[in-house]
Amino acid sequence: MENREQWGSRAGFVLAAIGSAVGLGNIWRFPATAYANGGGSFFIPYLVALLTAGIPLLILEFTMGHKYRGSAPLTLGRISKKGEWIGWWQVVVSFIISSYYSVIIAWAVAYTWFSFNIHWGKDTASFFSKDYAQFANVHPGSFGGIVWGVFIPLILVWLVVFIVLFKGVRKGIEVANKFFIPLLVILFAIVVIRAVTLPGAAEGLNAFFTPDWHKIWSGSVWIAAYGQIFFSLSIAFGIMVAYSSYLPKKSDITNNAFITGFANSGFELLAGIGIFAALGFMAQSQGKAVNDVVDGGVNLVFVVLPQIINTLPALKVPFAVLFFISIIFAGLSSLISIVEAYVSAVQDKFNISRKTAVSVGAGLSALISLVYASRGGLYFLDTVDHYVNQYGIALAGLVEVIFVAWGARKLNALQHHANQISDIRLAFWWKACLGVITPLILGYMMVKSFIEDIQTPYGGYEWSFLSVSIIVTLLAIIIGCMLTPFKWKKTSAQTEEAN
Repeated sequence: MENREQWGSRAGFVLAAIGSAVGLGNIWRFPATAYANGGGSFFIPYLVALLTAGIPLLILEFTMGHKYRGSAPLTLGRISKKGEWIGWWQVVVSFIISSYYSVIIAWAVAYTWFSFNIHWGKDTASFFSKDYAQFANVHPGSFGGIVWGVFIPLILVWLVVFIVLFKGVRKGIEVANKFFIPLLVILFAIVVIRAVTLPGAAEGLNAFFTPDWHKIWSGSVWIAAYGQIFFSLSIAFGIMVAYSSYLPKKSDITNNAFITGFANSGFELLAGIGIFAALGFMAQSQGKAVNDVVDGGVNLVFVVLPQIINTLPALKVPFAVLFFISIIFAGLSSLISIVEAYVSAVQDKFNISRKTAVSVGAGLSALISLVYASRGGLYFLDTVDHYVNQYGIALAGLVEVIFVAWGARKLNALQHHANQISDIRLAFWWKACLGVITPLILGYMMVKSFIEDIQTPYGGYEWSFLSVSIIVTLLAIIIGCMLTPFKWKKTSAQTEEAN
Protein backbone atom coordinates (compact mmCIF):
# COMPACT_ATOMS: atom_id res chain seq x y z
CA MET A 1 0.00 0.00 0.00
CA GLU A 2 1.26 3.50 -0.82
CA ASN A 3 3.01 5.72 1.67
CA ARG A 4 0.78 8.51 2.90
CA GLU A 5 1.62 11.68 4.72
CA GLN A 6 0.94 11.34 8.45
CA TRP A 7 -0.08 13.55 11.33
CA GLY A 8 2.80 14.67 13.50
CA SER A 9 1.00 13.76 16.71
CA ARG A 10 -2.22 12.33 18.05
CA ALA A 11 -3.15 15.77 19.36
CA GLY A 12 -2.74 17.16 15.85
CA PHE A 13 -5.27 14.67 14.46
CA VAL A 14 -7.75 15.14 17.30
CA LEU A 15 -7.59 18.94 17.05
CA ALA A 16 -8.08 18.73 13.27
CA ALA A 17 -11.08 16.41 13.70
CA ILE A 18 -12.54 18.71 16.37
CA GLY A 19 -11.83 21.70 14.11
CA SER A 20 -13.78 20.04 11.32
CA ALA A 21 -16.72 19.20 13.58
CA VAL A 22 -16.83 22.55 15.39
CA GLY A 23 -18.12 25.02 12.85
CA LEU A 24 -20.74 27.65 12.20
CA GLY A 25 -23.60 25.21 12.84
CA ASN A 26 -22.54 24.80 16.46
CA ILE A 27 -23.03 28.51 17.05
CA TRP A 28 -26.10 29.37 15.00
CA ARG A 29 -27.94 26.04 14.70
CA PHE A 30 -27.68 24.18 18.00
CA PRO A 31 -28.98 26.86 20.44
CA ALA A 32 -32.14 27.56 18.43
CA THR A 33 -32.71 23.83 17.76
CA ALA A 34 -32.38 22.93 21.44
CA TYR A 35 -34.69 25.74 22.54
CA ALA A 36 -37.37 24.88 19.98
CA ASN A 37 -37.33 21.20 20.92
CA GLY A 38 -37.80 21.22 24.66
CA GLY A 39 -34.94 23.24 26.13
CA GLY A 40 -33.30 21.25 28.91
CA SER A 41 -35.24 18.09 28.06
CA PHE A 42 -33.71 18.16 24.55
CA PHE A 43 -30.38 17.10 26.01
CA ILE A 44 -31.72 13.59 26.68
CA PRO A 45 -32.49 12.71 23.03
CA TYR A 46 -29.38 14.69 22.04
CA LEU A 47 -27.15 12.52 24.25
CA VAL A 48 -28.87 9.35 23.05
CA ALA A 49 -28.30 10.46 19.44
CA LEU A 50 -24.64 11.18 20.17
CA LEU A 51 -24.08 7.72 21.66
CA THR A 52 -26.16 5.72 19.15
CA ALA A 53 -25.38 7.57 15.92
CA GLY A 54 -22.77 10.31 16.23
CA ILE A 55 -19.92 8.47 17.91
CA PRO A 56 -20.64 5.10 16.20
CA LEU A 57 -20.50 6.85 12.81
CA LEU A 58 -17.30 8.67 13.77
CA ILE A 59 -15.74 5.35 14.80
CA LEU A 60 -16.88 3.83 11.49
CA GLU A 61 -15.33 6.57 9.36
CA PHE A 62 -12.15 6.75 11.47
CA THR A 63 -11.74 2.98 11.18
CA MET A 64 -12.46 2.87 7.45
CA GLY A 65 -9.93 5.59 6.68
CA HIS A 66 -7.29 4.06 8.95
CA LYS A 67 -7.73 0.48 7.72
CA TYR A 68 -7.98 1.17 3.99
CA ARG A 69 -5.59 4.15 3.92
CA GLY A 70 -7.32 6.38 1.43
CA SER A 71 -9.68 9.22 0.71
CA ALA A 72 -13.40 8.45 0.75
CA PRO A 73 -13.59 7.17 -2.88
CA LEU A 74 -10.47 5.05 -2.53
CA THR A 75 -11.50 3.68 0.87
CA LEU A 76 -15.03 2.75 -0.20
CA GLY A 77 -13.62 1.32 -3.44
CA ARG A 78 -11.25 -0.87 -1.45
CA ILE A 79 -14.12 -2.08 0.71
CA SER A 80 -15.95 -3.13 -2.45
CA LYS A 81 -15.67 -2.29 -6.14
CA LYS A 82 -19.28 -1.11 -6.03
CA GLY A 83 -18.64 1.49 -3.33
CA GLU A 84 -16.34 4.00 -5.00
CA TRP A 85 -19.15 6.14 -6.41
CA ILE A 86 -20.48 6.77 -2.88
CA GLY A 87 -17.13 8.27 -1.91
CA TRP A 88 -17.12 10.51 -4.97
CA TRP A 89 -20.67 11.56 -4.20
CA GLN A 90 -19.55 12.62 -0.71
CA VAL A 91 -16.52 14.60 -1.84
CA VAL A 92 -18.50 16.37 -4.60
CA VAL A 93 -20.98 17.39 -1.89
CA SER A 94 -18.02 18.74 0.09
CA PHE A 95 -16.92 20.66 -3.00
CA ILE A 96 -20.35 22.27 -3.31
CA ILE A 97 -20.44 23.18 0.38
CA SER A 98 -16.97 24.72 0.31
CA SER A 99 -18.05 27.13 -2.42
CA TYR A 100 -20.67 28.82 -0.22
CA TYR A 101 -19.28 28.12 3.26
CA SER A 102 -16.32 30.34 2.36
CA VAL A 103 -18.67 33.27 1.73
CA ILE A 104 -20.17 33.06 5.23
CA ILE A 105 -16.64 33.26 6.66
CA ALA A 106 -16.03 36.27 4.41
CA TRP A 107 -19.07 37.95 5.97
CA ALA A 108 -17.56 37.32 9.41
CA VAL A 109 -14.24 38.85 8.25
CA ALA A 110 -16.07 41.97 7.11
CA TYR A 111 -18.06 42.17 10.34
CA THR A 112 -14.86 41.90 12.36
CA TRP A 113 -13.71 45.06 10.58
CA PHE A 114 -17.11 46.69 11.13
CA SER A 115 -16.84 45.87 14.85
CA PHE A 116 -14.11 48.42 15.48
CA ASN A 117 -16.55 51.31 15.01
CA ILE A 118 -19.89 49.43 15.23
CA HIS A 119 -20.36 50.28 11.57
CA TRP A 120 -23.68 48.42 11.21
CA GLY A 121 -25.53 51.19 13.07
CA LYS A 122 -28.88 50.83 14.82
CA ASP A 123 -30.84 49.03 12.09
CA THR A 124 -28.75 45.86 11.81
CA ALA A 125 -31.26 44.04 9.60
CA SER A 126 -31.33 46.80 7.03
CA PHE A 127 -27.54 47.15 7.13
CA PHE A 128 -27.00 43.46 6.39
CA SER A 129 -29.64 43.11 3.71
CA LYS A 130 -29.28 46.46 1.94
CA ASP A 131 -25.96 48.10 2.75
CA TYR A 132 -23.66 45.09 3.07
CA ALA A 133 -24.90 41.88 1.38
CA GLN A 134 -27.19 43.99 -0.85
CA PHE A 135 -29.71 41.23 -1.53
CA ALA A 136 -32.83 43.02 -0.29
CA ASN A 137 -33.95 44.39 -3.65
CA VAL A 138 -32.81 41.45 -5.78
CA HIS A 139 -35.25 38.80 -7.00
CA PRO A 140 -34.27 35.20 -6.14
CA GLY A 141 -32.47 33.73 -9.14
CA SER A 142 -30.85 37.00 -10.17
CA PHE A 143 -27.14 37.63 -9.65
CA GLY A 144 -27.22 41.41 -9.64
CA GLY A 145 -23.44 41.88 -9.82
CA ILE A 146 -20.57 41.26 -7.41
CA VAL A 147 -20.73 42.77 -3.91
CA TRP A 148 -17.20 44.07 -3.40
CA GLY A 149 -17.58 44.15 0.38
CA VAL A 150 -18.01 40.37 0.20
CA PHE A 151 -15.58 39.71 -2.64
CA ILE A 152 -12.49 41.25 -0.97
CA PRO A 153 -12.71 39.29 2.33
CA LEU A 154 -13.61 36.20 0.29
CA ILE A 155 -10.24 36.47 -1.46
CA LEU A 156 -8.55 36.63 1.96
CA VAL A 157 -10.43 33.52 3.14
CA TRP A 158 -9.37 31.49 0.12
CA LEU A 159 -5.80 32.77 0.44
CA VAL A 160 -5.60 31.30 3.95
CA VAL A 161 -7.07 28.00 2.73
CA PHE A 162 -4.55 27.78 -0.11
CA ILE A 163 -1.58 28.55 2.15
CA VAL A 164 -2.60 25.94 4.74
CA LEU A 165 -3.38 23.18 2.24
CA PHE A 166 -0.27 23.82 0.12
CA LYS A 167 1.82 23.07 3.22
CA GLY A 168 0.26 19.64 3.60
CA VAL A 169 -1.18 17.62 6.45
CA ARG A 170 1.49 17.94 9.13
CA LYS A 171 2.91 21.39 8.36
CA GLY A 172 -0.34 22.93 7.16
CA ILE A 173 -3.59 21.46 8.52
CA GLU A 174 -2.12 20.27 11.82
CA VAL A 175 -0.28 23.52 12.56
CA ALA A 176 -3.33 25.61 11.61
CA ASN A 177 -5.66 23.66 13.90
CA LYS A 178 -3.18 23.75 16.79
CA PHE A 179 -3.53 27.53 16.46
CA PHE A 180 -7.21 27.88 15.52
CA ILE A 181 -8.88 25.54 18.01
CA PRO A 182 -7.25 26.54 21.33
CA LEU A 183 -7.61 30.21 20.40
CA LEU A 184 -11.23 29.67 19.34
CA VAL A 185 -12.06 28.10 22.71
CA ILE A 186 -10.29 30.88 24.65
CA LEU A 187 -11.88 33.72 22.67
CA PHE A 188 -15.36 32.21 22.72
CA ALA A 189 -15.07 31.48 26.45
CA ILE A 190 -14.32 35.18 27.01
CA VAL A 191 -17.41 36.07 24.96
CA VAL A 192 -19.54 33.65 27.00
CA ILE A 193 -18.21 34.96 30.34
CA ARG A 194 -19.08 38.48 29.26
CA ALA A 195 -22.53 37.37 28.08
CA VAL A 196 -23.48 35.60 31.33
CA THR A 197 -22.60 38.69 33.38
CA LEU A 198 -25.08 40.89 31.49
CA PRO A 199 -28.39 41.99 33.03
CA GLY A 200 -31.11 39.56 31.98
CA ALA A 201 -28.66 36.73 31.21
CA ALA A 202 -30.29 34.56 33.88
CA GLU A 203 -33.66 34.82 32.11
CA GLY A 204 -32.08 33.75 28.84
CA LEU A 205 -30.32 30.78 30.42
CA ASN A 206 -33.51 29.84 32.23
CA ALA A 207 -35.36 29.78 28.91
CA PHE A 208 -32.58 27.69 27.36
CA PHE A 209 -32.32 25.08 30.12
CA THR A 210 -35.89 24.84 31.45
CA PRO A 211 -37.15 21.42 30.30
CA ASP A 212 -40.43 20.93 28.49
CA TRP A 213 -40.99 17.28 29.36
CA HIS A 214 -44.05 16.99 27.14
CA LYS A 215 -41.93 17.52 24.02
CA ILE A 216 -39.60 14.63 24.82
CA TRP A 217 -42.32 12.22 23.70
CA SER A 218 -42.53 13.88 20.29
CA GLY A 219 -40.90 11.97 17.44
CA SER A 220 -39.97 15.25 15.74
CA VAL A 221 -37.82 16.20 18.75
CA TRP A 222 -35.84 12.97 18.50
CA ILE A 223 -35.42 13.46 14.77
CA ALA A 224 -34.16 16.99 15.46
CA ALA A 225 -31.64 15.58 17.94
CA TYR A 226 -30.32 13.02 15.47
CA GLY A 227 -30.25 15.63 12.74
CA GLN A 228 -28.23 18.04 14.89
CA ILE A 229 -25.70 15.34 15.80
CA PHE A 230 -25.39 14.15 12.23
CA PHE A 231 -24.92 17.57 10.66
CA SER A 232 -22.54 18.88 13.32
CA LEU A 233 -19.94 16.09 13.30
CA SER A 234 -18.74 16.33 9.67
CA ILE A 235 -20.01 12.81 8.97
CA ALA A 236 -20.51 11.68 5.34
CA PHE A 237 -18.48 14.58 3.92
CA GLY A 238 -15.51 12.29 3.22
CA ILE A 239 -13.59 14.42 5.73
CA MET A 240 -13.15 12.02 8.63
CA VAL A 241 -12.22 9.18 6.28
CA ALA A 242 -9.50 11.30 4.68
CA TYR A 243 -8.22 12.65 8.02
CA SER A 244 -7.98 9.18 9.60
CA SER A 245 -6.12 7.84 6.56
CA TYR A 246 -3.19 10.02 7.66
CA LEU A 247 -3.02 8.35 11.10
CA PRO A 248 -0.06 6.12 12.03
CA LYS A 249 -0.73 2.37 12.20
CA LYS A 250 -0.81 2.46 16.01
CA SER A 251 -3.73 4.80 16.71
CA ASP A 252 -6.51 4.62 19.28
CA ILE A 253 -9.52 4.90 16.98
CA THR A 254 -12.39 4.66 19.48
CA ASN A 255 -10.86 7.03 22.03
CA ASN A 256 -10.27 9.61 19.30
CA ALA A 257 -13.92 9.32 18.23
CA PHE A 258 -15.23 9.79 21.78
CA ILE A 259 -12.94 12.78 22.35
CA THR A 260 -14.04 14.39 19.07
CA GLY A 261 -17.74 13.73 19.67
CA PHE A 262 -17.82 15.03 23.24
CA ALA A 263 -15.59 18.03 22.43
CA ASN A 264 -17.99 19.03 19.65
CA SER A 265 -21.00 18.67 21.95
CA GLY A 266 -19.20 20.58 24.70
CA PHE A 267 -18.63 23.50 22.35
CA GLU A 268 -22.29 23.39 21.28
CA LEU A 269 -23.34 23.64 24.92
CA LEU A 270 -20.92 26.54 25.44
CA ALA A 271 -22.39 28.26 22.38
CA GLY A 272 -25.90 27.73 23.69
CA ILE A 273 -25.01 29.31 27.03
CA GLY A 274 -23.37 32.33 25.41
CA ILE A 275 -26.09 32.91 22.83
CA PHE A 276 -29.01 32.60 25.23
CA ALA A 277 -27.34 34.72 27.90
CA ALA A 278 -27.01 37.43 25.25
CA LEU A 279 -30.60 36.90 24.06
CA GLY A 280 -31.81 37.21 27.65
CA PHE A 281 -30.05 40.55 27.94
CA MET A 282 -31.56 41.68 24.64
CA ALA A 283 -35.06 40.61 25.71
CA GLN A 284 -34.79 42.52 28.99
CA SER A 285 -33.43 45.65 27.35
CA GLN A 286 -36.31 45.66 24.85
CA GLY A 287 -38.99 44.67 27.35
CA LYS A 288 -39.79 41.45 25.48
CA ALA A 289 -39.96 37.75 26.33
CA VAL A 290 -36.95 35.62 25.39
CA ASN A 291 -38.95 33.60 22.86
CA ASP A 292 -39.71 36.84 20.99
CA VAL A 293 -36.02 37.46 20.22
CA VAL A 294 -34.80 33.91 19.55
CA ASP A 295 -33.48 33.35 16.03
CA GLY A 296 -31.04 31.07 14.28
CA GLY A 297 -28.90 30.83 11.18
CA VAL A 298 -27.54 33.83 9.31
CA ASN A 299 -29.92 36.26 11.06
CA LEU A 300 -28.66 35.25 14.50
CA VAL A 301 -25.03 36.03 13.70
CA PHE A 302 -25.33 39.02 11.40
CA VAL A 303 -28.55 40.70 12.58
CA VAL A 304 -29.48 39.67 16.14
CA LEU A 305 -25.98 39.56 17.66
CA PRO A 306 -25.09 43.04 16.31
CA GLN A 307 -28.38 44.26 17.84
CA ILE A 308 -27.29 42.81 21.18
CA ILE A 309 -23.85 44.39 20.82
CA ASN A 310 -25.48 47.78 20.19
CA THR A 311 -27.19 47.67 23.57
CA LEU A 312 -24.23 46.50 25.66
CA PRO A 313 -23.56 48.87 28.57
CA ALA A 314 -19.77 48.64 28.06
CA LEU A 315 -17.03 46.88 26.08
CA LYS A 316 -19.02 46.79 22.84
CA VAL A 317 -16.00 46.76 20.54
CA PRO A 318 -13.99 44.02 22.33
CA PHE A 319 -17.09 41.81 22.56
CA ALA A 320 -17.90 42.27 18.88
CA VAL A 321 -14.33 41.70 17.69
CA LEU A 322 -13.88 38.56 19.80
CA PHE A 323 -17.22 37.14 18.68
CA PHE A 324 -16.63 37.56 14.96
CA ILE A 325 -13.02 36.37 15.17
CA SER A 326 -14.40 33.25 16.87
CA ILE A 327 -16.75 32.80 13.91
CA ILE A 328 -13.79 33.13 11.53
CA PHE A 329 -11.70 30.50 13.37
CA ALA A 330 -14.62 28.07 13.64
CA GLY A 331 -15.38 28.52 9.96
CA LEU A 332 -11.80 28.28 8.69
CA SER A 333 -11.03 25.05 10.57
CA SER A 334 -14.13 23.48 9.03
CA LEU A 335 -13.57 24.90 5.54
CA ILE A 336 -10.01 23.57 5.44
CA SER A 337 -11.26 20.08 6.30
CA ILE A 338 -14.05 20.27 3.71
CA VAL A 339 -11.59 21.19 0.96
CA GLU A 340 -9.13 18.51 2.10
CA ALA A 341 -11.84 15.88 1.55
CA TYR A 342 -11.86 16.40 -2.22
CA VAL A 343 -8.21 17.40 -2.55
CA SER A 344 -7.14 14.03 -1.09
CA ALA A 345 -9.57 12.21 -3.40
CA VAL A 346 -8.22 13.94 -6.52
CA GLN A 347 -4.65 13.20 -5.40
CA ASP A 348 -5.43 9.53 -4.89
CA LYS A 349 -7.31 9.09 -8.15
CA PHE A 350 -5.11 10.96 -10.60
CA ASN A 351 -1.67 10.71 -8.94
CA ILE A 352 -1.04 14.44 -9.02
CA SER A 353 0.85 16.61 -6.55
CA ARG A 354 -0.87 18.19 -3.58
CA LYS A 355 -0.26 21.68 -4.97
CA THR A 356 -1.89 20.73 -8.27
CA ALA A 357 -4.86 19.12 -6.52
CA VAL A 358 -5.33 22.15 -4.27
CA SER A 359 -4.92 24.58 -7.18
CA VAL A 360 -7.49 22.78 -9.33
CA GLY A 361 -9.99 21.73 -6.66
CA ALA A 362 -9.91 24.73 -4.34
CA GLY A 363 -9.35 27.08 -7.27
CA LEU A 364 -12.54 25.91 -8.99
CA SER A 365 -14.49 26.13 -5.73
CA ALA A 366 -13.18 29.66 -5.15
CA LEU A 367 -14.31 30.64 -8.64
CA ILE A 368 -17.81 29.22 -8.06
CA SER A 369 -18.00 31.01 -4.70
CA LEU A 370 -18.29 34.26 -6.65
CA VAL A 371 -21.91 33.25 -7.35
CA TYR A 372 -22.60 33.60 -3.62
CA ALA A 373 -20.65 36.86 -3.45
CA SER A 374 -23.19 38.44 -5.79
CA ARG A 375 -26.17 40.54 -4.71
CA GLY A 376 -28.44 37.52 -5.16
CA GLY A 377 -25.94 35.22 -3.50
CA LEU A 378 -27.77 34.75 -0.20
CA TYR A 379 -30.79 33.27 -1.98
CA PHE A 380 -28.61 30.73 -3.78
CA LEU A 381 -26.74 29.98 -0.54
CA ASP A 382 -29.95 29.45 1.43
CA THR A 383 -31.52 27.00 -1.01
CA VAL A 384 -28.38 25.09 -2.02
CA ASP A 385 -27.47 24.65 1.64
CA HIS A 386 -30.93 23.27 2.41
CA TYR A 387 -31.02 20.67 -0.36
CA VAL A 388 -27.36 19.67 -0.11
CA ASN A 389 -27.68 19.13 3.64
CA GLN A 390 -30.92 17.19 3.45
CA TYR A 391 -30.36 15.17 0.29
CA GLY A 392 -26.60 15.28 -0.08
CA ILE A 393 -24.98 14.78 3.31
CA ALA A 394 -27.77 12.92 5.11
CA LEU A 395 -28.70 10.71 2.16
CA ALA A 396 -25.05 9.97 1.35
CA GLY A 397 -24.54 9.01 5.00
CA LEU A 398 -27.53 6.68 4.87
CA VAL A 399 -26.27 5.01 1.69
CA GLU A 400 -22.75 4.70 3.16
CA VAL A 401 -23.99 2.98 6.32
CA ILE A 402 -26.27 0.59 4.43
CA PHE A 403 -23.48 -0.21 1.96
CA VAL A 404 -20.86 -0.97 4.63
CA ALA A 405 -23.19 -2.75 7.06
CA TRP A 406 -25.48 -4.70 4.74
CA GLY A 407 -24.02 -4.51 1.24
CA ALA A 408 -20.33 -5.23 1.81
CA ARG A 409 -20.94 -6.70 5.31
CA LYS A 410 -17.73 -5.19 6.67
CA LEU A 411 -18.79 -4.28 10.20
CA ASN A 412 -17.16 -7.39 11.72
CA ALA A 413 -13.87 -6.71 9.95
CA LEU A 414 -13.92 -3.04 10.92
CA GLN A 415 -14.80 -3.89 14.52
CA HIS A 416 -11.86 -6.30 14.67
CA HIS A 417 -9.50 -3.67 13.24
CA ALA A 418 -10.60 -0.99 15.72
CA ASN A 419 -10.41 -3.36 18.68
CA GLN A 420 -6.84 -4.35 17.81
CA ILE A 421 -5.55 -0.82 18.25
CA SER A 422 -8.03 0.85 20.66
CA ASP A 423 -8.40 0.91 24.43
CA ILE A 424 -12.20 1.01 24.28
CA ARG A 425 -13.33 -2.21 22.64
CA LEU A 426 -16.36 -2.20 20.37
CA ALA A 427 -19.12 -4.67 21.15
CA PHE A 428 -22.55 -5.59 19.85
CA TRP A 429 -23.92 -2.09 20.59
CA TRP A 430 -21.77 -0.58 17.84
CA LYS A 431 -22.98 -2.97 15.14
CA ALA A 432 -26.59 -2.64 16.34
CA CYS A 433 -26.39 1.15 16.12
CA LEU A 434 -24.94 1.15 12.60
CA GLY A 435 -26.86 -1.84 11.27
CA VAL A 436 -30.31 -0.93 12.63
CA ILE A 437 -30.74 2.31 14.58
CA THR A 438 -28.85 4.74 12.33
CA PRO A 439 -30.34 3.51 9.01
CA LEU A 440 -33.87 3.64 10.45
CA ILE A 441 -33.46 7.14 11.87
CA LEU A 442 -31.74 8.55 8.78
CA GLY A 443 -34.26 6.82 6.52
CA TYR A 444 -37.15 8.35 8.44
CA MET A 445 -35.44 11.77 8.30
CA MET A 446 -35.15 11.47 4.52
CA VAL A 447 -38.78 10.51 3.99
CA LYS A 448 -40.06 13.19 6.39
CA SER A 449 -37.95 15.93 4.77
CA PHE A 450 -38.95 14.85 1.28
CA ILE A 451 -42.67 14.93 2.11
CA GLU A 452 -42.36 18.34 3.75
CA ASP A 453 -40.44 19.79 0.79
CA ILE A 454 -42.98 18.43 -1.68
CA GLN A 455 -45.95 19.76 0.26
CA THR A 456 -44.46 23.21 0.92
CA PRO A 457 -41.74 24.73 -1.28
CA TYR A 458 -38.73 25.51 0.90
CA GLY A 459 -38.57 29.08 2.18
CA GLY A 460 -41.60 30.10 0.14
CA TYR A 461 -39.44 30.26 -3.00
CA GLU A 462 -40.87 29.50 -6.43
CA TRP A 463 -40.23 26.02 -7.80
CA SER A 464 -38.52 27.54 -10.86
CA PHE A 465 -35.82 28.94 -8.55
CA LEU A 466 -35.65 25.92 -6.24
CA SER A 467 -35.07 23.68 -9.26
CA VAL A 468 -31.56 25.17 -9.61
CA SER A 469 -30.56 23.97 -6.14
CA ILE A 470 -32.22 20.60 -6.69
CA ILE A 471 -30.22 20.13 -9.91
CA VAL A 472 -27.00 21.09 -8.10
CA THR A 473 -27.76 18.43 -5.45
CA LEU A 474 -28.45 15.79 -8.09
CA LEU A 475 -25.25 16.73 -9.91
CA ALA A 476 -23.26 15.53 -6.90
CA ILE A 477 -24.51 11.98 -7.54
CA ILE A 478 -24.14 12.24 -11.31
CA ILE A 479 -20.57 13.59 -11.16
CA GLY A 480 -19.71 10.96 -8.55
CA CYS A 481 -20.84 8.22 -10.93
CA MET A 482 -18.97 9.86 -13.84
CA LEU A 483 -15.66 9.97 -11.93
CA THR A 484 -15.82 6.33 -10.88
CA PRO A 485 -14.91 4.68 -14.25
CA PHE A 486 -11.60 6.58 -14.51
CA LYS A 487 -8.66 4.33 -13.73
CA TRP A 488 -6.60 4.94 -10.61
CA LYS A 489 -3.21 6.32 -11.62
CA LYS A 490 -1.30 5.55 -8.45
CA THR A 491 -3.01 2.71 -6.65
CA SER A 492 -6.06 0.69 -7.55
CA ALA A 493 -9.05 0.14 -5.35
CA GLN A 494 -9.55 -3.06 -7.34
CA THR A 495 -6.03 -4.46 -6.97
CA GLU A 496 -4.97 -3.09 -3.59
CA GLU A 497 -7.95 -3.83 -1.39
CA ALA A 498 -6.86 -4.06 2.22
CA ASN A 499 -7.39 -7.27 4.05
